[in-house]
Amino acid sequence: MQALILAVGVTVASAAFPTVASGQALPVANRAMLLNPNARAWNQRAPELFRVRLDTNKGPILIEVHRDWAPHGADRFYNLIRFGYYDDTRFFRVIKGKWAQFGINGDPAISAVWRNHTIPDDPHRIPNAVGTVAFAFAVANGRSTQVFINLGNNSKTNDAEGFEPFGRVVSGLDVALALNSEYGETSGGGIRAGHQDRLFAEGNRYLDREFPHLDRIRRATLVR
Repeated sequence: MQALILAVGVTVASAAFPTVASGQALPVANRAMLLNPNARAWNQRAPELFRVRLDTNKGPILIEVHRDWAPHGADRFYNLIRFGYYDDTRFFRVIKGKWAQFGINGDPAISAVWRNHTIPDDPHRIPNAVGTVAFAFAVANGRSTQVFINLGNNSKTNDAEGFEPFGRVVSGLDVALALNSEYGETSGGGIRAGHQDRLFAEGNRYLDREFPHLDRIRRATLVR
């Protein structure tokens, strides 16, 4: 378990695309790409090992991604980070001791085109231990953009259900564990519960109005 939060010194490619601070509009080039999930640029293969920094309102969370753990998941996460998909998004489902879920873009036009733009399943390799990161989904081959951080050891339930970790938190696990969980399942819930329609229809405006204390990702970037 301790190994899950130990940093490993590596060098990876840095992001070549600008990101934004909370509340600012996405650069035009980024928004155009995010509205076109079928563009060839989305098919870039991820490095075998890379890191992503989530700059949240409570501090940074550093995720180390291992492509060999879940190749399809790693490639999708890598490309979403490249084009700023997760910038200015909310941790809309935080269950203390279980998980912290994010990954619905705050712009309804963008989240709509990605909602059903899915990737194939990856075979099971890594348990859903504390600090691991995986895509959420409802049906087979149904992963799109929603991601969760395991805040507890969920291997007993999640492994059998096909949630395949593609990375792990190597710094800032304390930040993840401190994310606000006061709204629980009421601020969107999981995909399988079927209560996310307003998040897709109204985006950040809905979440900020109805659940103003949700923690947020200000920027998500590839780092060296």
